[in-house]
Amino acid sequence: MLQKPSPIQIKFLGGAGTVTGSKILVKTDRHQVLIDCGLFQGLKQLRLLNWQKLRVDPDELDAVILTHGHLDHCGYLPVLVQNGYNGPIYATPPTRDVTNIILLDSAKIQEEDAAAANRKGYSKHHPAKPLYTSGDVEMTMPLFETYDDGEWVVINEDFSFCFRKSGHILGSVFVELKCQGRKFVFSGDLGRRQPILMEPPAFVQEADYVVLESTYGDRLHAQTSPYDELQEIVHHTVAKGGVLVIPSFAVERAQELLLLLNTLREDGSIPAIPIYLDTPMGIDVTELYLRYRDWHSLSDAECRTMMHNVHVIRDYVQSMHVLDKQGPKIVIAGSGMVTGGRVMHYLERLLGDSQNTVLLVGFQAPGTRGNLLRSGATELKMQGRYYQVKAEVRQISTLSAHGDQSDLLWWLSHLKDAPQRIFLNHGEAQALEAFRLKITDTLGWPVTIAEMGTTYDLQ
Repeated sequence: MLQKPSPIQIKFLGGAGTVTGSKILVKTDRHQVLIDCGLFQGLKQLRLLNWQKLRVDPDELDAVILTHGHLDHCGYLPVLVQNGYNGPIYATPPTRDVTNIILLDSAKIQEEDAAAANRKGYSKHHPAKPLYTSGDVEMTMPLFETYDDGEWVVINEDFSFCFRKSGHILGSVFVELKCQGRKFVFSGDLGRRQPILMEPPAFVQEADYVVLESTYGDRLHAQTSPYDELQEIVHHTVAKGGVLVIPSFAVERAQELLLLLNTLREDGSIPAIPIYLDTPMGIDVTELYLRYRDWHSLSDAECRTMMHNVHVIRDYVQSMHVLDKQGPKIVIAGSGMVTGGRVMHYLERLLGDSQNTVLLVGFQAPGTRGNLLRSGATELKMQGRYYQVKAEVRQISTLSAHGDQSDLLWWLSHLKDAPQRIFLNHGEAQALEAFRLKITDTLGWPVTIAEMGTTYDLQ
């Protein structure tokens, strides 16, 4: 007589009802693995969750499996290690390297922010402390074990997994997880059908359970050309005699911008004004594109030309020199949602002048300064001070690294049969509900919107 499979539990410790802090615990009666280990960002009530007691016992956790190296998917790893986790962290080779860059930058920003808060006295905590330090990151990275796309890995008698390219950023994947005869698919973040730098996402044909991101589950991306949009904005800012400041994500978005701007510059579509890349993390990630040729669609020549006509800024002193130089210029600086990083220095100096333009080029999570700018805020608080927003704020949505509703449905529709259940996560409430209805109406498949902290028993 065949033994009935034991129940499997899945619990969303982050990324449910929000686009940040992704953590999914999958548990049997013997073992448990964590899919992603992200940091909460954005709204204060979400950021405070980073400081709460761990909702998973590191001693009972067999493995962590990373879908990619964005902070909202990997940024909590040092905290997990602080609390005693010493098991494997599985990732692709480029995700390991991207994560190392991202975590070191995150630790440095936290250390600098804590030092500034203590020096200027604007923190409620005495003394203010970083969530983790560069030393914690150095303790975390040796735990990484890397595997390539399509390679099946056995963790233990309950779990095995395989990475499949997701087309989101360098090294990004979705995860096929087998557990006691059942197959789970965790989408991570899915890219678009026609990305600029990446290859389109792979797909699967069979799954019992699918956990699917819904960042843009309620909308379709504009079909306009990013080249045309960027060209118009550059010309408009130059005509005003101002500076174009582009808060940018260091992974994928900075590289897209460099490719677009260099193409426009080389064919004479924009003036030959200085272009500055002021994100050390973005510079380091750009160099990874040459190392991991199989993980993107660019040629070696295209990788090299991304840095043509670009002035690379690596330290704070150079940033100040850029600010002091007169005349129109383009500055690409981290971070993409204006949550910290070098872009803060530029905005402190440039936000108050209507000649300047701030260009938003990605998703802006609720509670971030980027979201406030997008929503028309008249002032912005940075490091304890308020700054008037007189600069023009523009946005390009065509550069998103996330698939829109049609892309997500296209990916899902490759399944031959309906899964037992689809869980929607990594989305705001409106996007989640709109996408749930779309899947139900279009495919007729069972859909559940994941709830934070809820345990789901799966047979």
